[in-house]
Amino acid sequence: MIRFHKPRLRQLRVVALATTGLLVASALVAPASSAQTVPQAAPAPALTNAIPGVDEIVSSPNLRQIANVPKVAPLDATNSDIAFQGKYAFAGNYNGFVIYDISRPSAPTVKARVLCPGSQNDISVHGDLLFLSTDSSRSDDSCNSTTQGADVKGSWEGIKVFDIKDKANPRYIKSVETACGSHTHTLVPGKDRKAVYLYVSSYSPRAEFPDCQPPHDSISIVKVPLKKPTEAAVVATPNLFPDGGFPGSPTGSATTGCHDITAYPSKDLAAGACMGDGILLDIKNREAPRVINRVRDETNFAFWHSATFNNSGTKVIFTDELGGGGAATCNETVGPNRGADAIYDIAGRGNARTMTFRSYYKIPRANADTENCVAHNGSLIPVLGKDIMVQAWYQGGISVFDFTDSANPKEIAFWERGPLSADTFVGGGTWSAYYYNGHIYSNDMVKGLDVLELNDWRTWSAKLTRYQELNVQTQPSYLGW
Repeated sequence: MIRFHKPRLRQLRVVALATTGLLVASALVAPASSAQTVPQAAPAPALTNAIPGVDEIVSSPNLRQIANVPKVAPLDATNSDIAFQGKYAFAGNYNGFVIYDISRPSAPTVKARVLCPGSQNDISVHGDLLFLSTDSSRSDDSCNSTTQGADVKGSWEGIKVFDIKDKANPRYIKSVETACGSHTHTLVPGKDRKAVYLYVSSYSPRAEFPDCQPPHDSISIVKVPLKKPTEAAVVATPNLFPDGGFPGSPTGSATTGCHDITAYPSKDLAAGACMGDGILLDIKNREAPRVINRVRDETNFAFWHSATFNNSGTKVIFTDELGGGGAATCNETVGPNRGADAIYDIAGRGNARTMTFRSYYKIPRANADTENCVAHNGSLIPVLGKDIMVQAWYQGGISVFDFTDSANPKEIAFWERGPLSADTFVGGGTWSAYYYNGHIYSNDMVKGLDVLELNDWRTWSAKLTRYQELNVQTQPSYLGW
């Protein structure tokens, strides 16, 4: 979701324990089981413009919901991204994060709730470490900080590091301040396996912000030594746009940083979605990524939001978050080419690699004007011999589509709830929809964690692939042909 620099009117209360210069976030004990009974989905509407009723669930026959875990206070703010490890899912929330035990996907339970406000709380995990992005200006780096203007030099934004060896009791152990905060971050394993790197994306500098001065054409790279994570620090701030990024237009955002980066470490490749630009990066040198190709779409793209490679690294999908995730853009007025995915083929080798546009993809259903709906976070489904992706569309729900033919992507499954209101615009819907070890997990901004089961002959082979750890923006490879 696009960040806007506006002061928050209410203060957030938190619980924490004092420790060396930081505060340890408290883990709140949850009931043994928090999953709700899931109602049977109604048949899909016969027409693509048939809008379901308020909270009515509709789906294609091959995609069904099997569990839901509602949000509860104090983590009743907006839900955000998800990461996975073993039998656990780690779900971000603007007030902290939740650890779910998903050993039984049809009956997830809450292992821990950690109260630590700081939007968006974009999240990733590696071994015994969990990382959170703070992109709202805070009074300090603790978990009991309060909102404070970015025009105050002492304000803090950046990365928080937690020890999650004990899943029931995560411990906050380190913070790293980064320029302009951390809207999102991407975990990139070091080549020597002794450290991980966090590529921190942030944007929207202003002259009155001491820690976010224009121009801001860079990312921050945080190095985290795995044996000494408390020594995590910024080691580089590479300028990705030394000649300046897209200057902006009446329909497109100017580039003043990046929104998100997806890394494909095994191929030493990354794709950056950078507001007005889409870029391809060589990340062989983890501390010095290099831009090797750049594309723009001055006709239909408003805000380059995120990226996904296919398994072979020969295609990349960029998303356009038209309206910043807070507008109704899945309607006939906006049309099929705006607020959509753009699919690019990648050709060539090394520094000669280029991206060539092939097509747009947008869900083929009209949403109500009371629903925020636009392309958002999704992941590749590890299907042998095909390129298939699952993606969140806020209140547009979840779409599974095949882009094996990059010029002709086709939806093969969908699931969605009806609007939160039939009369008034109310924001909500699925923030992230990711495939992990046989199921689709969706972090709904309002409704909580949803678990879905996909049964389709075109995706059966995905069940053969199991991951021990999955941060979707750290894209893994899987067996193909």
